Amino acid sequence: MENSNGKPANNWSNSSETAGKVITCRAAVVYGPGEPFVVEQVRVDPPQKMEVRIKILFTSICHTDLSAWQGENEAQRAYPRILGHEASGIVESVGEGVRDMKEGDHVVPIFNGECGDCIYCKREKTNMCERSGVNPFKTVMVSDGKSRFSTLEDGKPIFHFLNTSTFSEYTVLESACVVKVDPAAPLKKMTLLSCGVSTGVGAAWNTADVKAGSSVAIFGLGAVGLAVAEGARSRGASKIIGVDINPNKFIKGRAMGITDTINPRDQEKPVHEIIREMTGGGVDYSFECAGNLDVLREAFLSSHKGWGLTVVLGIHPTPRMLPLHPMELFDGRIIIASVFGGFKGKTQLPHFAQQCMKGVVNLDEFITHELPFEKINDAFQLLIDGRSLRCLLHF
Repeated sequence: MENSNGKPANNWSNSSETAGKVITCRAAVVYGPGEPFVVEQVRVDPPQKMEVRIKILFTSICHTDLSAWQGENEAQRAYPRILGHEASGIVESVGEGVRDMKEGDHVVPIFNGECGDCIYCKREKTNMCERSGVNPFKTVMVSDGKSRFSTLEDGKPIFHFLNTSTFSEYTVLESACVVKVDPAAPLKKMTLLSCGVSTGVGAAWNTADVKAGSSVAIFGLGAVGLAVAEGARSRGASKIIGVDINPNKFIKGRAMGITDTINPRDQEKPVHEIIREMTGGGVDYSFECAGNLDVLREAFLSSHKGWGLTVVLGIHPTPRMLPLHPMELFDGRIIIASVFGGFKGKTQLPHFAQQCMKGVVNLDEFITHELPFEKINDAFQLLIDGRSLRCLLHF
């Protein structure tokens, strides 16, 4: 638990008694696509070599969790499963070989890990990781191909999700997917750095490298889209256009850097034509945060000929291919995707956390709801209804 200042209370854990032992705790288990989460007691095994077991204090819900829960991509379905990938917590125990963390450290789990040793981790230009990178098909731990979760009654395995599985009071991760943060930083806010805020801000800072005085268009004003707006605002972008079919998001958007808004349903012509008229030919940077290929094409065409850059952030479960003709790229527009905002989690996220605590990025605006963990089904409904950016669940 945390106290009123958002910092863990001193009696957060009895880790000296639980280290090396199986822990029984609450978790939200999904047994089939779209089925309600069942909050039940599960068994969590001790961490093995190069693994960490952490006590989750806060977890929140991202659209990726929603997509996985609904089973939109049939090839990625695996049940029973513990979803969740955006959280914060405290190290309960570490496995053999873990040297950069210890019991009691404040940490943030990340779905896109950084082992530090593979060919990708050693390259400055990518944040991919051969061993612990994001993999929606992965359901077990790397070291032995087994799950660390099992049902209480019959001991059947419960599958992992996105390297993290944070919808559980305790979870086990590869150490490459756990980032230590300053203990002075409130863990409630640090939860946001697990996915949404880092993805959006990082896309503006690292992937696009938004320049002062530039123009930006953001398609989809969920948490990631608004994080892009925060990133662009902090970089001094002069015009930040927000595009969404939910007008309720425009109020929050304007508080987070959006200067102009467009609701496609209110327009008689394509959005890209409107944006070109507003900006004298198109924006310098466009960001697709909706996971919709038709929206992606509009974002691409909204960027300026000759130098416009489109960054893909939305998750696309459809089997349809990219809606572009190769000849359109000869107009000088560039399109690129971004994972976790281009951040190398272990080496770069602690500094980003410090920047957030200094007010460079306003984290408070992203937390729109807070509920006890048992209300997880209600939290998902808030996201489905478009009423929440981030609903924080607390244990």
